[in-house]
Amino acid sequence: MVITKGFKDLLAEANAVVDVVSVREAMDMLEDADVAFIDLREREELVQGTIPSAAHVPRGLLEFVADPESPMHNPSFDPAKQLVVFCASGGRSALAAKTLTEMGFQRVVNLVGGFQAWSEAQAPIDPLRDV
Repeated sequence: MVITKGFKDLLAEANAVVDVVSVREAMDMLEDADVAFIDLREREELVQGTIPSAAHVPRGLLEFVADPESPMHNPSFDPAKQLVVFCASGGRSALAAKTLTEMGFQRVVNLVGGFQAWSEAQAPIDPLRDV
């Protein structure tokens, strides 16, 4: 078997089409009711904390949770809201932002550097989540 498109190719394609937001810009969005933060990390990663009020949706469930017709739908995926997606460093969330855009969400941005950049900037963090 020959892989014709690897993860680097997929990430490059995603990064070429998704909008991004810096940690500073995202911090300014924290109190905006028109913005939903989506944490795409795995459950085990939540021991590091998360961005305040972020909905947790592991990347592997994204399509099921984002689709309003799915029994797994999470109302955080409101097409009227600005969605700020993030993972640990920005790779999974770039792919997720591309997927959400392909699904029809028009206001999706990827947090540059992910939760790692958020932490390094000493931005607000909700403490350890019960995992």
